[in-house]
Amino acid sequence: MGHLDHAALGWLTPVLSYAMACTGSALGLRCTVRALAATGRSRRNWLLTAASAIGTGIWTMHFVAMLGFRVSGTDIRYDVPLTLVSLLVAVLVVCAGVFAVGHGRNRAPALLLGGLTTGIGVASMHYLGMAAMRLHGEVNYDPVRVGLSVLIAVAAATAALWAALNTRSPLAVAAASLIMGAAVSSMHYTGMFAVSVRVTPSGEALPGATAMQFIFPLAVGLGSYLFLTSAFVALSPPAREREASASARQQPAGSTAP
Repeated sequence: MGHLDHAALGWLTPVLSYAMACTGSALGLRCTVRALAATGRSRRNWLLTAASAIGTGIWTMHFVAMLGFRVSGTDIRYDVPLTLVSLLVAVLVVCAGVFAVGHGRNRAPALLLGGLTTGIGVASMHYLGMAAMRLHGEVNYDPVRVGLSVLIAVAAATAALWAALNTRSPLAVAAASLIMGAAVSSMHYTGMFAVSVRVTPSGEALPGATAMQFIFPLAVGLGSYLFLTSAFVALSPPAREREASASARQQPAGSTAP
């Protein structure tokens, strides 16, 4: 059996991956709050931004953490197309969950459906990402820990969507994002602790790209997207401020508001 090291770079990857999960959660929650206060095309655009932020944050968290993953006795490579599919799955399933909540008339059923859909999707993203891993040996999973990781993913997704419906103040969103970041990280490492590898030494070259060749630049790009989008959302005025500004512009010169 190969020895698995989940933090080969020390605390750097766990801390940075947690920061990515928190950033994506915070941005997604803020965008969902904006969406619920908007209508029509504006609501749709805010929900799309929320889904891309949460999905991107979760995917970036997973693969930043994987930068510190090592298995003794074998190199590790990643299948590029399958890794990109895992990113697409993360964004699409989060999009489905966010839209279920954003447009659902009955909040409780919409929340349960959205949480279940998003949670299973997040777990699917994680295990698709693991399936993209190439090494000399056989990867096995403890089914109990896999099941626990899926339950954590569903609970985390449901809590995130509940927070999106029930938090309004920036302080509440910040607190919810810290909790969500911890939940997403817990799901990831629970799934990773379900892994065991039986190494088969071989001199053959592995297919795919190394983490530094592919995962690192993509994670940096997606992380930059999260931070830039966060700045845009922070600087964008809320709907009530835009409405007040529009009303002030339409008011005749010299008149006073009642």
